[in-house]
Amino acid sequence: MIGLSAVGKPLFARYDLDAVADRFTPDAVAGREAGLWRYEEVLPVRNRSAQVKLGEGWTPLIDAPRCASRLGVSRVWIKDEGQNPTGSFKDRGLCLAVSRALELGAKELALPSAGNAGSAAAAYGAAAGLRVHVVVPSDTPRPILEEMAAFGADVELLNGLISDCGKVVRKGVEQYGWFDLSTLKEPYRVEGKKTTGYELHEQLGGRLPDSIVYPTGGGTGLIGMWKAFDEMERLGWIGSERPKMFTVQASGCAPMVRAWAAGEEESAEMWQGATTYASGLRVPGTVGDFLILRALRESGGGAVAVADHVMAEWVRHIGTDTGIFAAPEGGATAAAVPMLMEMGLISTDDEVVLFNTGSGLKYVGMEPID
Repeated sequence: MIGLSAVGKPLFARYDLDAVADRFTPDAVAGREAGLWRYEEVLPVRNRSAQVKLGEGWTPLIDAPRCASRLGVSRVWIKDEGQNPTGSFKDRGLCLAVSRALELGAKELALPSAGNAGSAAAAYGAAAGLRVHVVVPSDTPRPILEEMAAFGADVELLNGLISDCGKVVRKGVEQYGWFDLSTLKEPYRVEGKKTTGYELHEQLGGRLPDSIVYPTGGGTGLIGMWKAFDEMERLGWIGSERPKMFTVQASGCAPMVRAWAAGEEESAEMWQGATTYASGLRVPGTVGDFLILRALRESGGGAVAVADHVMAEWVRHIGTDTGIFAAPEGGATAAAVPMLMEMGLISTDDEVVLFNTGSGLKYVGMEPID
């Protein structure tokens, strides 16, 4: 069964980039159908009949001049992942993970989730005809629970955090042979998430921004983009330049921020007593901690933590300035910019991409905790 490496680290899919470089070019890709499968040469599914599609990817990159003015930077773009099929960025990773599982002959899938990943897994599992088992905290937003139920998933509620849910999933995987879709414990979710890196390059006309601000729970999205930039350089799409990568977490659950501030390079200690209404950020630890820290340091980026009430304030600012109803995690990215400017990590002439990782509709009724 696919899982972690022999030393307990994430596995990555690798490709013969030299073999595809002559036909996998920006010009060649430009004429393809909008969606993440336009990058199929660098995705792990080889049988097109196993490509499960619900319209994922190629989400809009929205110019936000009033938001830029409010924040005091040259230009702000918002990558609105809330426009994916189930309303979050999780669709990218679970689309690839479910498609590859289908190609490998899996029959039942399982994962722990803070919410949105469970919805995405349930949706793509339903589209593929595969049974999906999801274990989520009992205080997961109700719209997300309703969504998973509508897709026919087997949902178990647990009084605890996603880390506790992971223990239940591991038992099921061992006992029943379920295909484990847990974050970074298989090599395919990150492949779907990396497509945002390719999209940014295309949507910005063949370049990358100065800074990317990304809300980080398990970190698959940030890790995936960093992998994409490496592939793009090897393919000749870009040179050695990289955006500054910034992680944003909640004040009530900030293991990566703490590790970065302490100068850690290899690991982030598990966060105890995690609390935040931004369920996607309530992740006390991740197996990819060293990969996140590596991307932050190599890019000249950094990490900051944002209080719940500040996220909520910036959800309203983003809505007023752009017409986007952002998830709390998306609000956190905007809230982080003034903090990063005060730290000297983002300058007034930077072009900044903020990731709104989900629709605010999924959090209706949820209130900031602090």
